[in-house]
Amino acid sequence: MMQSARKTCIYRIIHGGFKYQNVTTLRCLSVKQTKHPTSTTSNVDLVRHLRARIKSNGPLTIAEYMKEVLTNPLSGYYMKRDVFGSQGDFTTSPEISQMFGELVGIWCLNEWMHVDLTKTLQVVELGPGRGTLADDMLRAISRFSDVRDSVSLHLVEVSPALSDIQESKLSGKKLEQIQAEAATRSSDTVSEGGHYKQCLSKYGQPVYWYQSLQDVPHGLSCFIAHEFLDALPIHKFQKTDRGWCEVLISYDDDSSSFKLVLSPGATVASTAFLQVSPSETRDHIEVCPDAGLIVQELCKRILSHQGFALLADYGHSAEKTDTFRAFKNHQLHDVLVDPGTADLTADVDFTYLRNMTEATVSTYGPLTQQEFLHNMGIGVRLQVLLQKADQEAWKDLISGYDMLTNPKKMGERFKFLALMNPRQKDYIPAGFVTPEALKQSQ
Repeated sequence: MMQSARKTCIYRIIHGGFKYQNVTTLRCLSVKQTKHPTSTTSNVDLVRHLRARIKSNGPLTIAEYMKEVLTNPLSGYYMKRDVFGSQGDFTTSPEISQMFGELVGIWCLNEWMHVDLTKTLQVVELGPGRGTLADDMLRAISRFSDVRDSVSLHLVEVSPALSDIQESKLSGKKLEQIQAEAATRSSDTVSEGGHYKQCLSKYGQPVYWYQSLQDVPHGLSCFIAHEFLDALPIHKFQKTDRGWCEVLISYDDDSSSFKLVLSPGATVASTAFLQVSPSETRDHIEVCPDAGLIVQELCKRILSHQGFALLADYGHSAEKTDTFRAFKNHQLHDVLVDPGTADLTADVDFTYLRNMTEATVSTYGPLTQQEFLHNMGIGVRLQVLLQKADQEAWKDLISGYDMLTNPKKMGERFKFLALMNPRQKDYIPAGFVTPEALKQSQ
């Protein structure tokens, strides 16, 4: 599709008739470090489980610890409650402003137009949070009546609690009704199509939920991963006098607390995953093998069905060192204290992700969130919403815009990476086209 046609699609939606969606003004994460309490915990069962594992098999890798703390079926952080927003532990871009999800939806629509609008499209979101991003995307896509019935939504979500919240957001049904219906179903029920639940969105598209990406049906798909990869388990390695050692987690019976220790030598993970270049200057390296496997699976599906993917997260390009941290009540929290009550996260290494594509697909970025959203026309979209909204809503709209694009807030910290089926040399996906390139194409 020619760049002028791409501009027309974006122009239609940015200048279109969406009304301002009222949201609560949310604050940026605080960087204030909390004091380290002693061994008290409000998640006794998980602590006992972790201690038992350490006692039986020795220290845990950071990856094993993260997996247990975040997704343990009985006590995992994500499994039983809503952790997002002002009442949770952290805030994501879709919760701040409707403009974020709308523009991601239009990005998806643009790339679909370039492939083939006559084919049905699966919008696949990994780790959909409250469902806010998916809901805003569907609302944007549904503005185009000729294609809205050719879209289906597929959500990869392991948390029963969050899947109910997502269903409420997308279907418009009350959460209490959904929870009551879920209580009557078997938690192990999986359909022949691989999904464990489904509903119809309030815009008319079918919605399906899956436990893993592998369960999602193959076909032309737009894959969205927003603040998903940062929560995947990482391995941490530290350079020492005896070479690279893996950072592990043990338990100190004397102080009744978890502690970080170093492996005495090479480990299975360091042998399999640690690749240090001769020019490496860092003394700490974090590797996320699960993120690499997901990117490789995305590449296979993109090559097979001409799909595309947009990965958005806070991250770096192989220059950061120790980024493993926890957030609780919008403040930094000790990763070893009260496991299961705080979010664990690590910055995404976009250079590692690009390397994992093995050049099988075309990659674009990483680009900062500020650049991506401005390229997609968020400034113009803001003006349109301001014109249509009551003056009482102006403050929230402007505050949301500032939070998303300000370099000192989310604008520089978050990055966007696109994966595409190989295209012609001069092809650039929407959002990654600079204003200078647009002028040259006119």
